[in-house]
Amino acid sequence: MKFVDIIKSNSWLSVETIFLQLYPDEKDSIIGYEKVFNNLRIMKPIKTDITILVNNEFDDFDKQEYVNVSGYKNIPNRSINDLTDSLALEFTPWEEWLGMDIDNDSLSVFPELEIICHCLFEMTFFSFEQEEIQKELSRLNDLVDEIDNMTEEEKKEKLIPFDEVKKKFENKLKNNNVS
Repeated sequence: MKFVDIIKSNSWLSVETIFLQLYPDEKDSIIGYEKVFNNLRIMKPIKTDITILVNNEFDDFDKQEYVNVSGYKNIPNRSINDLTDSLALEFTPWEEWLGMDIDNDSLSVFPELEIICHCLFEMTFFSFEQEEIQKELSRLNDLVDEIDNMTEEEKKEKLIPFDEVKKKFENKLKNNNVS
């Protein structure tokens, strides 16, 4: 089943009800989600070899469970123990989202309305406008290019190693959890 199929077979009122249950903090932005949903219903899907995967994950860092939306390239005879690299989809054009298959395991675990909601949340992570999402992607690509073009000396001077950042966050979490 393709994402476009579940978008076209469900109404916004049904999606909105479930969306606000899953993401109550997004109530003030619900009009933006509605506009995206309505735009998806009239867009033409672009064929793609990516499948949407919706699954429950546990974050070891903050010890929270969450629903993850990602993608994977379709590979014949893919086994569950041989998952391909996970693909982040938040910068993917919405027409491509529409052309994506939905993972069969995801369809068996999550109702269609929840899949739509989780996908809407993921695809609008940066904006409710595709142009703004592409600007953010361009900005991030420019930052990557800038870092790639730094000398080792500039990197040591201007960048913070991941281990240091992680340690700071872990200390902050420990300090906030101590009462």
